[in-house]
Amino acid sequence: MNTTLATPSLPMLRRSLLLLAGAGAFCVLLGWLVYLLSFSVYVEDERHLAARRLEAFALSLEATLSRHESLPGLLALDSSLTELLREPDNRQRVAAANAYLEAARQRAEVAVTYLMDDRGKTLAASNWRLPGSFVGHNYAFRPYFLDALKDGLGRFYAIGVTTGEPGYFLAAPIGGKDQVLGVIAVKVGLESIEQAMAGAGDTLLLADADGVAFLSSEVRLRYRTLAALTDPVAARLRDTRKYGSHTLAPLARQAIPIAGDVLIRLALPERAAREYLITTRPVGQLGWHVVQLGDPGEARGAALSAALAVAFCAAFALGLAAHFRHRSRRREELRRVYTELEGRIAERTLDLTAQIAALESTKAILRETRDAAVQAGKLTVLGQMSAGVSHELNQPLAALQTFADNARALLARGRHSEVAENLQMISELVDRTGRIVRQLKIFSRKDAPTPQPVLVVSAIENALMIVEPRRRETAARIDVAPMDGTLRLIAEAGRLEQVLVNLLRNGLDAVAGQTEAVLELAAWKDRNKVIIQVRDHGAGLPEEVLEHLFEAFYTTKPAGEGLGIGLVISLAIVESYGGTLAAHNALDGGAIFVVTLPAASENSALAARPNA
Repeated sequence: MNTTLATPSLPMLRRSLLLLAGAGAFCVLLGWLVYLLSFSVYVEDERHLAARRLEAFALSLEATLSRHESLPGLLALDSSLTELLREPDNRQRVAAANAYLEAARQRAEVAVTYLMDDRGKTLAASNWRLPGSFVGHNYAFRPYFLDALKDGLGRFYAIGVTTGEPGYFLAAPIGGKDQVLGVIAVKVGLESIEQAMAGAGDTLLLADADGVAFLSSEVRLRYRTLAALTDPVAARLRDTRKYGSHTLAPLARQAIPIAGDVLIRLALPERAAREYLITTRPVGQLGWHVVQLGDPGEARGAALSAALAVAFCAAFALGLAAHFRHRSRRREELRRVYTELEGRIAERTLDLTAQIAALESTKAILRETRDAAVQAGKLTVLGQMSAGVSHELNQPLAALQTFADNARALLARGRHSEVAENLQMISELVDRTGRIVRQLKIFSRKDAPTPQPVLVVSAIENALMIVEPRRRETAARIDVAPMDGTLRLIAEAGRLEQVLVNLLRNGLDAVAGQTEAVLELAAWKDRNKVIIQVRDHGAGLPEEVLEHLFEAFYTTKPAGEGLGIGLVISLAIVESYGGTLAAHNALDGGAIFVVTLPAASENSALAARPNA
């Protein structure tokens, strides 16, 4: 049986091409309409989300600003300020006012409090002890001073002319209705607000009534203007020195609107020009606006994906219809192939699901194993120190027994003053024993893996307390170099102490038996890293030991004195926080171990300090 295939005629081929072109145009048009509709829906969702986010931020900012508004009026009620304004040259009045303002600043947790006379000269301030004290400076040109004299309450955000630190100023007059003797002012830092802006995700700006962005989630956008300033506004800002010496350049070539939600293409500093979704909301009583520069790229991408999906689905549907119309003979075969393809996809999906579950299980086992190894390392260290710890506890316990017996005998003889001295000694010994036990409990506790800012000085002090029995046993001296008391790094306190204890014990073992056994411990910050260095003056590390130093169960100690896992556990702990642990020999003898860990940011690590 012969089958001949008919050759399509030219009109039929032309008709097929026209149908194909029409189907393609229909799919493109449908995809474009779906794109426009989807983008509109996604943008509207982004606007609602941004509006809720800005509403929450505005409420938080307004609460922060209003929390201290009554503070200047309350401070003005103290008689020491009125007395100083009446006798500005009286040193006792000045000292009393300084002490009062300093105490008020600490209780209210603000940056600075200070008192000015009716001409703007600062007579007393909470930072009178500091080199950048406000005392003696005249701030009559500041709007908050003038507003306080005129309206009873002055509000102003500016960069301090004395210290160059920005803040929110509140001021209230002191005196009766007929005569104003002076003005009391409070400066509040808004660092927490800017830190919250930095963690918001999208670019956030807080602009004043003149359109100057004085707070931003990105430092490089701070002190930029939403639009070019007019000459009168620029002159007024220079006269009040509101933003110091900063050049108030426009944020972009075109003005950024603060009314309504708009899509606009901008070229921000150090960025290529792209589209932004601008969302604004007024905040506070000074005409401020919080502005969000949202990225509509995600909305466009989602809309494009929807459009492509619909276009491809339409093309697929048209092609499928044409296929069923012109290829009815292959319908069953196509269905079989489609069913087989679905089966393969389902089988592959199940396989991938099983692999993902196995991977998650393996990760969980690794985490549990690492945590168990860390806890085992702690218990191993405590076991090795058991003799020294027993000695540390037996001494005060024996002394407690002796002092208790003495107190009972002295009490029987009526020598009460000596009984009190014995009881005082007993209290001190109990406190000492409690500190030892508490530190050992903290060290042996199984910490949850929650990295956070850790004070380096505290971790070093706790580690030194733990190795103190071993230090006494070896008659060694541990020299700790002076360091910044506020230095912090990202880790967990218990695990960082474990690393330090391991390094210090290894160092003490290395110098044991020497005539002058010395260890050196130092810590400092290098850019965004904190470096902790432990050096011993022992014999150093042989080359063959350096090659295997961080291998599990490799140890140079005699049997029973070490498992060879201390440095392995320490390395795992340090690397889990994104740090490094390295060792090398010093040129003049001895070994040096260097721990490098990420430093905590200043906003999360440093305590608030007076500024202006």
